[in-house]
Amino acid sequence: MTPEVRVIGIVGIPEVHPGDDLAALILDAARRQDTLPIDGDVLVVTQKVVSKAEGRVVDVHTIEPSTFARQVAAETGKNARHVEVVLRESRRIVRMDRGVIITETHHGFICANAGVDASNAGGPGLLILLPEDPDRSAEALRVAIEERAGVRVAVVISDTFGRPWREGTDEVAIGVAGLVALKDYAGQRDPYGYELRVTQVAVADELTAAAELVTGKLERIPAALIRGYHFEPGSGSGRDLVRDPDRDLFR
Repeated sequence: MTPEVRVIGIVGIPEVHPGDDLAALILDAARRQDTLPIDGDVLVVTQKVVSKAEGRVVDVHTIEPSTFARQVAAETGKNARHVEVVLRESRRIVRMDRGVIITETHHGFICANAGVDASNAGGPGLLILLPEDPDRSAEALRVAIEERAGVRVAVVISDTFGRPWREGTDEVAIGVAGLVALKDYAGQRDPYGYELRVTQVAVADELTAAAELVTGKLERIPAALIRGYHFEPGSGSGRDLVRDPDRDLFR
């Protein structure tokens, strides 16, 4: 058979609020457009709707900035209350330069502003934080979808990161459930007999990047089904994609 992968955006998911049943909202929207999940689908869900459903939203006006946050704000030209939220969500500051704050989050992700974002937050002064445990969030969604739809799926939670050496942003997996996040080719041989030594494919990241082609940034499509990709079932994790500090040349 000719290899083929299909990406299906799930439209019509309403604005998500804290406490909402996100799995129900996704399934209802998929049902209305006649694209309910089937066995072997990968459901990619954007981080913001997951965070909203989990109540990971902060009103910046309720935040009292620390002295250090005020200093950082003065250096970067940012709002001190916003900076304070970034600092609270950070394990350490990696670098500050040209108005950009790169941090390591408590999850171990290296990203701008600890993943704290004001876009599509739902109103002025609101900031969306990353889920406390994206893998747990992905697993909860996977279980809910499988129980209600009666199908076997994998779930990946995506977020937007910048990339060293490359312009533009890309989607990456911060939460994974039901599939192996890294496909390891080490020890296998190519068609010419060469033994691959260190080749690993970031499958979960590739799935999120494919999904973003239909979810977009302004289209209000926070979830997509990827159909036709034969993933390896397993207990993958978003942390599997974080490079070990001993091998990270950027640290």
